[in-house]
Amino acid sequence: MIKEATQQSIFASAAPLRDLGIVFALSWFLYRLAINVEANVIAIHEQQDRHYDKTTAVALGKLVRLSLIITSTLVALQTLGISISGVLAFGGVGGIAIGFAARDLLANFFGALMVYWDRPFNVGDWIRSPDREIEGTVEDIGWRLTRIRTFDQRPLYVPNSVFTGIVVENPSRMANRRINETIAIRYADIDKMAAIVTDVKAMLMAHAEIDTTKTLMVNFDTFNQSSVDFFIYTFTKTTNWVEFHHIKQDVLLKIAEIVAQHGAQMAFPTTTLDLPEQVMVGLQK
Repeated sequence: MIKEATQQSIFASAAPLRDLGIVFALSWFLYRLAINVEANVIAIHEQQDRHYDKTTAVALGKLVRLSLIITSTLVALQTLGISISGVLAFGGVGGIAIGFAARDLLANFFGALMVYWDRPFNVGDWIRSPDREIEGTVEDIGWRLTRIRTFDQRPLYVPNSVFTGIVVENPSRMANRRINETIAIRYADIDKMAAIVTDVKAMLMAHAEIDTTKTLMVNFDTFNQSSVDFFIYTFTKTTNWVEFHHIKQDVLLKIAEIVAQHGAQMAFPTTTLDLPEQVMVGLQK
C-alpha cells in the first residue's frame, strides 16, 4: 500500500535486497553446517578410535564449502539482476589475463587436487624428499600450501605445486624397518668367525621381533685394515621409530654377548709400526 501511495523507486529495490538477504542467510547456514558436520565426523571417529582417512574427509569438506561459495555467488548475482551468462562470458574473455596473473595460485590449486587424487601422503604421515630439504610430519593439506612439522618442531610451508615436480618418499607406509650393520672383530679371532656368524644368525631367526619372512643375512663380509668384518641384514616387524631402536639395541647387545662367548673381541682401528732392529733395541733400553 505504501509503495502504491508514494510511487517511490526505493521500494522497487526492496524485493531484490530481501531475496539477497535470504540467499546470504541460507548460504551462511549451509556453510557453517558443512564445517560442523566435518568437525563432528572427525571427532567421532577419533574418539571411537576408528580407522578412517582424515585427508579425504577434510578434502570433501573443502570441496563442499567451495561449491557453496560459488553457487551462492552466482545466485546472488542473478538476484541482483546481473546476467550470469554475461559474467561467464566476461570471465572467458578475461580468463587469459587472470590466468597469467594467478598462474602460481592455480598451479598450487591443481597441485592440491593431484595430492588429493593420487594420495602420495595423508595428514599425519612422515614424508621426505631427496630432491628438496623437505622432511617431517604432514599437519595440513590446504588448497595453496601444505604445512609440514619438521623433526625440530618448526613449521614448514610448502606450495602444493612443488609436489608435482619432486620425488616424495613416504616412510610412514613402510611394512618393516631394516637393520643393516657391520660388526668388526680382531684378525686374531678369524678362526672363530664361522661359529660367530652361525650363532648370530640363529639368534636372529629365534628373535620374536625379527620378521623372518623377509630377507635375513649374516655373512663374513671383508678383510678390513684393522679387522675382519661380518654384516647383518634383517627387518623388524614393527615400523614404530622408538620400538625399532629398542629392538636394534637388543640385537646388537646379543651380538656382543655371542662374540664374547666365543672368546673373541671387537676390533678397533690400530696402527702397527715396523721399526729397524737397532731402534727396537734402543727403545727397550
